[in-house]
Amino acid sequence: MDVAAFIPLVGNCLAIFALAAYGFRLLAQYYSTGQWAKNVTSFFAGCGLLILALGLMLTPQNVKVLEYISHTKAPVLLLWISNLLLLGAITAFGVITYSRPLRLWHEHKLEKDLRSELPKIQ
Repeated sequence: MDVAAFIPLVGNCLAIFALAAYGFRLLAQYYSTGQWAKNVTSFFAGCGLLILALGLMLTPQNVKVLEYISHTKAPVLLLWISNLLLLGAITAFGVITYSRPLRLWHEHKLEKDLRSELPKIQ
């Protein structure tokens, strides 16, 4: 094997190994906090409810109704509503994400201003 081809191969293998080790370290930290139990429980509950909904929906009578609805403009309307709700969620996430640093900056400024108004005790 050529040395010029061997160096990137070793580098890539080391990078993959390092990323995998770091991922396992993050997983261990996540596991130790106990948050995984709540998230796994929510995941299984959500999957169970989706399977239940699918099982209840796939009856011969419901399939006939779904076929009738699919020939109307309802799917287009549902897609528009879904997209609007997703855009709303993205907007809310952005507002929450970018307003928190501003709020923390404002709280820090208020604390600094309040501390400067206190009398100096020596």
